[in-house]
Amino acid sequence: QDAKQSAIKLAKVTEVLGRTGSRGGVTQVRVVFLDDDKRQIIRNVKGPVKKDDILTLLESEREAR
Repeated sequence: QDAKQSAIKLAKVTEVLGRTGSRGGVTQVRVVFLDDDKRQIIRNVKGPVKKDDILTLLESEREAR
């Protein structure tokens, strides 16, 4: 379980890029990791999200296209 805990990352939303998905139910956001502020990725988020929100990413390697 410790291995799983260490994979969880916190990331702050720096920019809301727009809606995606067939019904617009997913939002693309650019996030910066709190433990490594040089690293930015784009992720898809389901549900309400706004700038400066903190996301808990269970998996931090994958990036949205």
